[in-house]
Amino acid sequence: MIPDNSDFYKRLIDHISDGVYFVDRDRKILYWNDGASRLTGYKAEELLGTHCFDDILCHVNDRGQRLCQEYCPLAECMRDGNPREARVFLRHKAGKRVPVSVRVQPISEADGQIIGAVEIFSDDSQQREAMRRTEEMRKMATLDHLTQIPNRRYLETALQTALNEYQLHRNPFGLLLIDVDLFKEINDVFGHAGGDMVLLQTAKTLTASLRPTDVLGRWGGDEFLAIIRNANEEMLQHVAERCVSMAPQITLPSDIGEMKSISFSIGATMVKPDENTIELIQRADEMMYRSKAQGRNRASVG
Repeated sequence: MIPDNSDFYKRLIDHISDGVYFVDRDRKILYWNDGASRLTGYKAEELLGTHCFDDILCHVNDRGQRLCQEYCPLAECMRDGNPREARVFLRHKAGKRVPVSVRVQPISEADGQIIGAVEIFSDDSQQREAMRRTEEMRKMATLDHLTQIPNRRYLETALQTALNEYQLHRNPFGLLLIDVDLFKEINDVFGHAGGDMVLLQTAKTLTASLRPTDVLGRWGGDEFLAIIRNANEEMLQHVAERCVSMAPQITLPSDIGEMKSISFSIGATMVKPDENTIELIQRADEMMYRSKAQGRNRASVG
């Protein structure tokens, strides 16, 4: 038979791994279990009788907002009677930050009057670390490891999405296929370290030349591809020429050697009705080789 007394339930709650504490309507802490002590470093006798707004635990959210001062889940829960869930950070007695998942429930009398609230919190470190690793793996799958801009896999998806939007809503876009001129000679003269530096600087230079709404990525080798959203042919040519004009700003460190001027050959084209991504890229590629045939360091639109 389960005993019907408060000591039994206190011992029961003390044995769970989650932190649990109760507050009254004035947000005074009336109960603090052993789990809360393990997670925070504070013993019950240190916190009983204090108020949660004394901010001993210094709860903050991901943006660094002080929740006990600006938005207290316990206070909001008692105000409207609705439970709350949040992912926050608390400050351990030792000074470290501990990520926790928080669940808050109102405590009511039999007549429904809210007399306090209970907060249950648990260590969220493993879950956050798992999310961080997942995000890192996602980035690794879609980012070029050298330039840290989108890779070909990402670009293929983004291009198909842009084409689908065009076919549905006629949102126009253009494509730039950008090649670093004489890149093999750069590698031969300065080695792969010099070549990698040029590719990295190219990615930064092109990113600065495009609008925030455009998508730039490394297509492969020394080729880059950019999706220019909401464009017409005149705008596309202007953007392409701006990219060409920015190429000479790329330099190499003096310890690698004196660098001759870098230049780009660019092929630019606008999307057309009833075509697929292969046809669109092929036309941009043809324009890019036209630029090379005409002497490099230029953009061809067609």
